[in-house]
Amino acid sequence: MTFDVVSDVQGDTADLGRALDQMKGLPGKSSALVVNGDITNRGYPHEYQEVRKTLNAHPHPKKTYFTIGNHEFYVPKYCDASKLCQGTWPNGTKESELFQNFYDFTGLDKVYYERVVDGVPMLMLGTEKYMKYHDNTKWDEVWMSEEQLAWLDARLKHWERKGKPVMVFSHHVLPDTVSGTRNKMYGGDYLQADRLLGILGKYKDAVLFTSHTHWSLGLSDWAVRKVVPGTGNLEGFTVVNTGAVQTSFIDDGKGGETSISGKENTGLRVQVGKKEVVLKARDYLRNQWIKELRIPLHRGR
Repeated sequence: MTFDVVSDVQGDTADLGRALDQMKGLPGKSSALVVNGDITNRGYPHEYQEVRKTLNAHPHPKKTYFTIGNHEFYVPKYCDASKLCQGTWPNGTKESELFQNFYDFTGLDKVYYERVVDGVPMLMLGTEKYMKYHDNTKWDEVWMSEEQLAWLDARLKHWERKGKPVMVFSHHVLPDTVSGTRNKMYGGDYLQADRLLGILGKYKDAVLFTSHTHWSLGLSDWAVRKVVPGTGNLEGFTVVNTGAVQTSFIDDGKGGETSISGKENTGLRVQVGKKEVVLKARDYLRNQWIKELRIPLHRGR
């Protein structure tokens, strides 16, 4: 099965359209598209509508799935769509409204769910709280319920028994994995990072796709094998950076990051076979491949 992944549209619907057009022209048929968070710039209904208009105007797989990102929660920073008012956050916006905007757009009723495409299981994860509403010292940190964590473990275990690799999608990044995650800016995305790592770390054929950083797919640590001590899996699991539709970043050498160019536009094409998963990083600005990586599957050995 072949599928595509993009993320971090953040209002750049022109680049999203360009990426969709290129995907259609690539060799092989893509069975699914995942938009891995930051679908919108702020989470306003009219911004979701712009994304829907773009999808309707460009070719894309009927099976298109979404995860929730931090930018889906930025409406409360504004008095109205044209005026930033962070000092009076949340400016009358309820947390439930932000989730409902996402649900109205996606047709979902939960931020985490499973889909199976051509026999390949895909698990979508997401925050169940926007933490600023619950703790004034926090903003975008991901909070996952015990129900979601138990569900993830159970589904990974189920598919392992079936001999299936599992594609897992979460907008935010786990510490000390892909590009940018050793930077202090991205060390605390998940409030239950150890729990999540402890679950994923048990499954050799799990592939986790994360976004959020916008860090370049040209970097050497765009995809890594993460070994989690105590899980009994010395081979680890795969973590992949999905790139970003809206701009790219690299390390600034000072513990921060710097933009390469607002024109950058990248994503992934993924091919799941019987013995391996092939990850292909795509440059949609220049209409060319950046690199590819072949991941042997444990079940195929």
